[in-house]
Amino acid sequence: MEKKISAFTDDALGTLDATGIAEAIAKGSISAIEATEAAIARAEKVNGPLNAIVVKTYDHARHQAKSKHTGVFAGVPTFVKDNDKLKGLPTQYGTGAFKSKPAGKNSKFANQFLSTGVNYLGKTSLPEFGLICSTENPAWGITRNPWDTDFTTGGSSSGSAAMVASGVVPIATANDGAGSTRIPASCCGLIGLKPSRDRLINVEGSELMPMRIVYQGVLTRSVRDTAAFYAAAEKYYHNPKLPAVGHVIEPGKQRLRIVCFENIPVGKTGHADDDTYNATIETAKLLTDMGHFVDRVPFPINIEDMTEHFLNYYGFFAYLLTDLGRVVIGSKVNKQLIEPFTAGLSKQFKKNVLKLPQSLRILRKSGAVAEALLNDYDLIMTPVLSHKVPRIGYFSVALPYDEITRRAVDFSSFTAGQNITGSPSISIPSATSSDGLPMGMNFIAPYGNERRLLELAYELELARPWKFVYNS
Repeated sequence: MEKKISAFTDDALGTLDATGIAEAIAKGSISAIEATEAAIARAEKVNGPLNAIVVKTYDHARHQAKSKHTGVFAGVPTFVKDNDKLKGLPTQYGTGAFKSKPAGKNSKFANQFLSTGVNYLGKTSLPEFGLICSTENPAWGITRNPWDTDFTTGGSSSGSAAMVASGVVPIATANDGAGSTRIPASCCGLIGLKPSRDRLINVEGSELMPMRIVYQGVLTRSVRDTAAFYAAAEKYYHNPKLPAVGHVIEPGKQRLRIVCFENIPVGKTGHADDDTYNATIETAKLLTDMGHFVDRVPFPINIEDMTEHFLNYYGFFAYLLTDLGRVVIGSKVNKQLIEPFTAGLSKQFKKNVLKLPQSLRILRKSGAVAEALLNDYDLIMTPVLSHKVPRIGYFSVALPYDEITRRAVDFSSFTAGQNITGSPSISIPSATSSDGLPMGMNFIAPYGNERRLLELAYELELARPWKFVYNS
């Protein structure tokens, strides 16, 4: 069986990104209807082996393609991750522990995303409630990496990553509670920007949380698509407390002071694997050759202490979703059907519920220590992941809670910090592992400075263009 899955073909979409498709539609060289039909055909071609689509809305997309199109991505086909509401569709959150009712209206972020002119073909997969970094539940389907179907796409924005990387659509929604945009971006060779806290319209219900750690966003194949999305989203809603990103269209000219770490987050000198270490060193050398200054320092915080308290707060999410599901998601959750990881997180929170205020204090303190580096440097650079992309089964739902938690923490230990601090960070494709899969580097900017990340991303894209499934 073919392990590399590519939907790219000589049709109306070709190898165009979202900007290119929108320009072709605007010029009349292709129609929105042709773009939609091409994307539907691509989806049907590759979804069998990838298993990334949970709801198909092809007829709706065909109808929408016939209407008048406005917005920067007018007529561009897309998908929406299945933890955002779309009117008339269920929102299953990647679980079989309840039966979702059709939504009465779109989520506020879905409206912000759709204001760019995109035309959705359906909804994409995620692990149960988006809590783990791979979609691997055999009962609901395993989402596979288009670069090699033996490997995970990462998560939790698994289905969106598979659809964009394979070439079905050029852009899809993602969200990020501990790396869930940047992790699949790294695993699948995409651009994944986690914005500053409150940059985009937040996940519904997040205003009730004592610390907002979940961030909306998108996955794309090009820097210009990500930049165009943020410029367009800002026209729909701009947080007056944040500096405007504007439309970033080219690399920055300022040479930057960038810091990376000489040890892995668990505090042991060394590195997780040769691929990750080499990708970091090679990227640092490339940045130096481009005229930037790159420094290396010890990892600044006690990751084990921070992890304990992050998991306690993360467990608060699991508790709300499972024990208060009727209030939070509008349906009662059958706790007999939830996965061991979800149940374990909820159990851990209930055991330590009185420690929640302490956990919040320690998380904020840890975040402040990391953030202090940005007083002396323009950017922080880390690998997105502590080791290369694992095979399907590494995050199996059959694993006991303690083991899958250990694996998830080790895998994503570089990304969760920015969810705490609220700083923007971006995954940029930077290398290829010994297994032939993409690897991303994570760049972190001061709060509110997405523009600096996009300017550097443009520069790296020009200096070392990344490969895609069709030309790797």
